[in-house]
Amino acid sequence: MKLIIAEKPSVAFAIAKALNIKGSKDGYIENTDYVISWCVGHLVALAEPSVYDEKYLKWNYADLPIIPQEFQYKIYGGKQKQFKVVKSLMNRKDITEVINACDAGREGELIFRLVYAQANCRKPIKRLWISSMEESAIREGFTNLKDGSEYDNLYHSALCRLWADWLVGINSTRLFSLLYRKTLNIGRVQTPTLALLADRHNKISFFKKEKYFTVMLDVGGVKAETERIDNEDTAKEVVTACEHSQAVCVSVKKEQKTEKPPKLFDLTALQRAANRLYGYTAKQTLDYAQSLYEKKLITYPRTDSRYLTEDMADTVNRVISVSMSVSPFDSISNFVPEVSAMLNSSKVSDHHAIIPTVQIETADIAELPNGELHLLKLIICRLISAAAEPYVFENTTAIFECGGYTFTAKGKRIISYGFKAVEKLLASSSENEDGGDPSVTFTEGETFLDIKPELCEKYTAPPKPYTEDTLLSAMEAAGAKETTDDAERKGLGTPATRAAILEKLVQTGFAERKGKQILPTKNGTLLVSVLPDTLISASLTAEWENRLSLISKGKASPKEFMQGIEAMLAELVSRYREFDRTQSNPFQEKSGVEL
Repeated sequence: MKLIIAEKPSVAFAIAKALNIKGSKDGYIENTDYVISWCVGHLVALAEPSVYDEKYLKWNYADLPIIPQEFQYKIYGGKQKQFKVVKSLMNRKDITEVINACDAGREGELIFRLVYAQANCRKPIKRLWISSMEESAIREGFTNLKDGSEYDNLYHSALCRLWADWLVGINSTRLFSLLYRKTLNIGRVQTPTLALLADRHNKISFFKKEKYFTVMLDVGGVKAETERIDNEDTAKEVVTACEHSQAVCVSVKKEQKTEKPPKLFDLTALQRAANRLYGYTAKQTLDYAQSLYEKKLITYPRTDSRYLTEDMADTVNRVISVSMSVSPFDSISNFVPEVSAMLNSSKVSDHHAIIPTVQIETADIAELPNGELHLLKLIICRLISAAAEPYVFENTTAIFECGGYTFTAKGKRIISYGFKAVEKLLASSSENEDGGDPSVTFTEGETFLDIKPELCEKYTAPPKPYTEDTLLSAMEAAGAKETTDDAERKGLGTPATRAAILEKLVQTGFAERKGKQILPTKNGTLLVSVLPDTLISASLTAEWENRLSLISKGKASPKEFMQGIEAMLAELVSRYREFDRTQSNPFQEKSGVEL
């Protein structure tokens, strides 16, 4: 008898269906050949410091850095029942082999191995490594099971990431909280995210607007303009030179442009679009998506891929056909979907992109709560858009000379709306403004008489505050240039964790929301100002990911990685030995807690 452990119940039931395994029990499924059970995400977590020694219940500088000789673990609250089910199955006498069917990636490997270790299981491990939930892919995966030992290095890299995050979070939080007599939650991901907010806030606060000028001409009802002129007297000279003069078109350049259809949604792209269009927070979007997933109306939402696997061509064509029966997309006619660009198995690791399921055909979509309905239609829109034709337009740049100076007019003519015609069907969409003046249709040598130039006074604008849309984008890009191409994770956090990071910053009082904007609080900017670059820069995450990638390939030592983390923390504690009592504490002590 073989035991299959999946990461989530939905995956376990998909495997059961593909292998025709029936016989539901309490927490597992069983037939004569297989038993299938599941984790519920992470079942096992690292224990709190007080588990190692009760003295850690009180925060003391003398106890830092806290570095366990051997890490201890606990079962996540509320998940003990399922852990007991999995543990009892792993140790059942008739089970001869355990198949790890958790997600194909670093975290999936970690989830299984921690449960396996905590269950004191010693039975042989086989690894199912698939990125598609198509039944044919599942069956093929079971004919090509790997020996679990082939993924030992991946597990070691995952364990290093888990331990390092715990060490940095626990020690940094206690160190700086003790120094400043206020609870200051610090984490490898959330603190650099806060630094992004603080940096933008500072750039806005210290921004000094600069006045500049342009000169505008009306040529046949079209506006032609100079480049920026910093000196007002110079701008006035341009006006004087052009008054009652003639403007001659000296150049007309036309360039046809093609914009490819958008990629499918991963969770971050979905959160960004929902924030931009509807003002939903990242957490709201994740909650709505999770509910749609549990109603079987969309695929798994916590994904970082924007592609489907190549065996999904028939499935996605069927889903597109069903999706086009949903209003307002039922108004589309003569549509021939092109799905090849969205199929790329090499760019799917744990989960493929988010798409609707065929269940939308029979579901009463109109009865969905408003937020879920918005999100489902957004996902449907993106699927159809991704399969539509490109957006094709022609840019025209006309150059004029007048009074010895140069002026430019730009125009845009739409040749084919393509996928943008689909996007325009979402009534709330404001993303599809065409821009450009279609009336810019000049010919070289064309002359305009009695020109009346206009002096325009303008000011430079500060950077815009972050919205969750733009902050999620910045988190994705943070440290990307310093991260190697083959690193498993890039940027700050993952699609599955970024919403929780933003919520924690708000809940701990380091960030706040104002409309669509997300801003640092006074304490948030203060925290960033007192921390060393090591803790506020995305470079630490990039460096870790590069090292973890090498560990997963057996090209770097886990022991040396952890020794580096311990050395960094020892140096940090030594450098910030105590707060300089001659300086005023930047944090208000009355808002802190007794430690």
